[in-house]
Amino acid sequence: MSRSKIKLKKGDKVKILTGKDSGKEGKILRVLPQKERIVVERINVLKRHMKQRKQTQPGGIIEKEGPIHLSNVMLVCPSCNKVTRIGRQVLESGDKVRVCKKCGQSI
Repeated sequence: MSRSKIKLKKGDKVKILTGKDSGKEGKILRVLPQKERIVVERINVLKRHMKQRKQTQPGGIIEKEGPIHLSNVMLVCPSCNKVTRIGRQVLESGDKVRVCKKCGQSI
């Protein structure tokens, strides 16, 4: 497995490119860097049949989001609202920021 640098972060808005949820947008809930996957809210919803464990924890069918591979999503720029690739830029102060490849604004 390659150790590529993941440029997406928790809280970013992404658009789904392929799969059953293609065309939908959502916010990233979790990033799984070892598996190169992310979990997006209300996307790739899976149903789990859970057995009742205690009196307080009910059983039944629980819906939760499943992970999606990074290659199937693309970042939506918060300033120009277009799907874009991500670039990196070093500021004069030495800070590294992510930059939208279409509008040039920092993300």
